[in-house]
Amino acid sequence: MIKILFICHGNICRSAAAEMIAKDLEEKAGLGGRLVFSSAAATTEEIGNDIYPPMKRVLIGHGVPCPPRAARQTVRRDYDAYDYLIGMDEENLWDMRRIYGGDPDGKISLMMDWAGLSGREVSDPWYTRDFERAYRDILKGCEGLTAALEKRGVSR
Repeated sequence: MIKILFICHGNICRSAAAEMIAKDLEEKAGLGGRLVFSSAAATTEEIGNDIYPPMKRVLIGHGVPCPPRAARQTVRRDYDAYDYLIGMDEENLWDMRRIYGGDPDGKISLMMDWAGLSGREVSDPWYTRDFERAYRDILKGCEGLTAALEKRGVSR
């Protein structure tokens, strides 16, 4: 079983969307629970809050299930608990390395790296208000992640 943790600033837009999109893709691909997806925040600002309503509307509009959930902050022990730790922007990566005490095992990456767009960030829709763009970018990243993991032995 491979465990993936998505991280963004508050865990109510990008990382929460990535968790929901990845779970939906896994189900549609018939991977049968071989992958475990979760998400967390780099900060404490939104702890306990559900997905931000505009992001939730976009996900539901694209047929992605969005069960109720509560934002949480990532903690040092997440580094050992997950195989992949995927941030949405460079600030998230900085926060992750600070929280985890570095990245000695090379587990940290940017979401868009998985889409073949190395170094590109997923813009924060909290500020841009472009929730559709965030959805499209996250979908590309999740599709790339799923394809890469299938190549590495997670198969149907």
